[in-house]
Amino acid sequence: MRAFIAFELPQRFVDDAARLARQLSAAVPGRFMPPENYHVTIAFLGDIGEADVRRAIDALDEACSDLGPIPCAATGLGKFGRASDATLWLGIAQTPGLMEAAACVRDRLRDRGLAFDAKPFMPHITLARRVRIPRTGLDGLVFPEPCELARITLFKSTLDQTGATYKALYTVELAG
Repeated sequence: MRAFIAFELPQRFVDDAARLARQLSAAVPGRFMPPENYHVTIAFLGDIGEADVRRAIDALDEACSDLGPIPCAATGLGKFGRASDATLWLGIAQTPGLMEAAACVRDRLRDRGLAFDAKPFMPHITLARRVRIPRTGLDGLVFPEPCELARITLFKSTLDQTGATYKALYTVELAG
């Protein structure tokens, strides 16, 4: 199965990000993601088997055992790719707590021999794909209010013609 580990977002932050996406969709053509798919990926595991799922769960339990809720704040918009065919994202502040939590999860995955996409962790929420970024400014955008991240989840990702569907397989509540 195709899997990844991510910070889940509180509903209020998701609602605010969805409002921002609606503002953007009026000026930026592209395929906007459904709000239920918003998350901050920590590690993309790719195709894994049942034994790897168990090891990923063990890694999450160990990495998160002493973690409490983590402050989260939007930092602005960014893109991957060319302006004529980009992935548009909402950046998340690289606070020490967020970066340390992600590093800890990745370290515990490595300790258990689990491979994942080793690109450096860059916290963001994908808002849209295949967008064309306008050359003019985007004025009047309202960004989400800061929040706390309190859940890290192992997700199963299923791809079809309409995009990706995510199913939570295991969640750790960050209680400290």
